[in-house]
Amino acid sequence: MTTRHISRLRLTHFRNYMTAALDLDARHVVLTGPNGSGKTNLIEAVSLLAPGRGMRRAGFDMLTQLGAESPWAVAATIETPDGPADLGTGLVDGASGRRVRVNGANAAVEEMTGFLRVLWLTPDMDGLFRGPAGDRRRFLDRLVMTLIPGHGSSVSDFENAMRQRNRLLADGGDPRWLDGLEIQMAEHAAALHFARIDTVTRLEALAAKSIDHQAFPAAHMALSPLFDDEAPAETSSGLEGQFLERWRASRGIDHAAGRTTIGPHRVDFAVTHAQKDMPAALCSTGEQKALLIGLVLAHARLVADMTGIVPILLLDEIAAHLDPNRRAALFDALDALGSQCWMTGTDPDLFVAAGNAARFTVRAGAISPAT
Repeated sequence: MTTRHISRLRLTHFRNYMTAALDLDARHVVLTGPNGSGKTNLIEAVSLLAPGRGMRRAGFDMLTQLGAESPWAVAATIETPDGPADLGTGLVDGASGRRVRVNGANAAVEEMTGFLRVLWLTPDMDGLFRGPAGDRRRFLDRLVMTLIPGHGSSVSDFENAMRQRNRLLADGGDPRWLDGLEIQMAEHAAALHFARIDTVTRLEALAAKSIDHQAFPAAHMALSPLFDDEAPAETSSGLEGQFLERWRASRGIDHAAGRTTIGPHRVDFAVTHAQKDMPAALCSTGEQKALLIGLVLAHARLVADMTGIVPILLLDEIAAHLDPNRRAALFDALDALGSQCWMTGTDPDLFVAAGNAARFTVRAGAISPAT
């Protein structure tokens, strides 16, 4: 297991930054300043050093600074046991999607995960357990992607094929085309289902052994059933066959509904407060926050155990709604994890217990060492 940290971060035309530069060591990074100053933009830039659309899930064409003459770019140097690695990503004029470079060479986005793994928590996630099931699926899929970088492609490929199926059903399309689309859907659906199941099983086992239960309660986790009337097959080929049979049988229903009514896109990620045996949605706001933090800490340990890479954590406005005891427990847990953690907040006093962190003040897109 190896710790890695960002030693250099450079932004160009990203959000409210014309340019920005940070030179760092392995310590935690604390960014404080007024709301709207650009703290979250900085850690969003770090989140783009991983597959997916980053912590805000913004379109890549929305990240360029207003009025900039060239597209956005993010570059970082990662300190690894084998020496420094240079990662970069950004838009290129006239190109679709973002480009990734690893040590100066064009690369697939998943190649960045060989050098860096990234997890995050944002204030938008505070309502995760009371919100729609789709939010919890996206949260779970982000956890899975940190372990299995190709999982994001399975999800997006399944969703793309499903949208084509829905359009074809609405237009009364050729059943042979539907057969082909459903075969594609079944392959991706089985892959993403088993990846989710494996991650949840491993995560629950590790969370049950957590040393942080006093401040951050353990969570029981489960996925809601794929099918109402039978258990899913335990092999990919068997599960693909189940999907194909059900989708062919439900074409009439799905045509009337205007959507695909069966599949992994309908599954919920259920979380229960283990000590109280209470669904997370019924817990207090403070308990839900503590459960969420405990989940992310447990997942960080799981990523470290399975990949050998301790992930970098991005915790946006993490301390604002924690009492002093839980703040201290969080900082202790982060120290024990050995990760470089990036934290933001408006009040520097909330991070006094964070110890010898690298502290910066952010104001109107300008970064300076905290005094």
